Amino acid sequence: MKEILTRSFSGLLYVALLIISLKFEQALIALFFIFGLISLGEFKKLIQLKSYIPYFIFIVLYSIFGYWQTVLNTDTGLDEATQILMVLTIFVELFLIKDLFSEKKIPLFVTKRFILTTFYLSSSFVFLILITNYHKNYNPNILLGSFILIWVNDTFAYLVGKNFGKQKLFEKISPKKTVEGFLGGLFFSCVASYFIATFTETLNFTSWLILSIIISVFGTLGDLIESKFKRQASVKDSGVIMPGHGGLLDRLDSIIFAAPFIYLFLRILYYVS
Repeated sequence: MKEILTRSFSGLLYVALLIISLKFEQALIALFFIFGLISLGEFKKLIQLKSYIPYFIFIVLYSIFGYWQTVLNTDTGLDEATQILMVLTIFVELFLIKDLFSEKKIPLFVTKRFILTTFYLSSSFVFLILITNYHKNYNPNILLGSFILIWVNDTFAYLVGKNFGKQKLFEKISPKKTVEGFLGGLFFSCVASYFIATFTETLNFTSWLILSIIISVFGTLGDLIESKFKRQASVKDSGVIMPGHGGLLDRLDSIIFAAPFIYLFLRILYYVS
């Protein structure tokens, strides 16, 4: 009982911090900056990287894209820089997906560790901020909707998998995940997309439906990839900052992996509409 209460309290605190911060752009930028530093520290331990350079790279990247318009008073060059970062980030994440399916262990030579801390983790926090400004004006509802879809997917993947799951999804990495659970999470995310489209007045239902599929698929892959990193490091959780949940990276692994793909879809939607 005590463990359930502890888990519920830390989970509610995390959700409350996020929702309150979404109302104010600068508060959200500050929150994700703190979340990014904590997650980066947890990830560095998982891949056994002792250098402080990743912190410097994260601060530089986050500052540039978070305050480009504020400091320079112009968005000239921001679009081009964002596109370059997006291509590099997605390229690295596609290689991680390849490693997930084709390698017994994810290769972690020195250069790759720096590439991962930069383009798997640091840049993903940049895209969480960019999603709120994809229309050149701050609108947190798309990011909030994306988090809701992640939560719905995770919740129903667990419930459906626990009660009906038989076929293992990726047994060697995450024994509890099942194909039935994944499909259940995907189905209910699609259902949730209708209500998000109806009540947020941001994107139409078709766009949110596509986003729900993107988030479910890439969110699940992000969860599996982080699980593989933890298995290689022989640890159960990425950290202990959230009692009952583990590390902050354990809670954010799905959304940070999906973030560049969400932003890519929004860019495509913006240019074709």
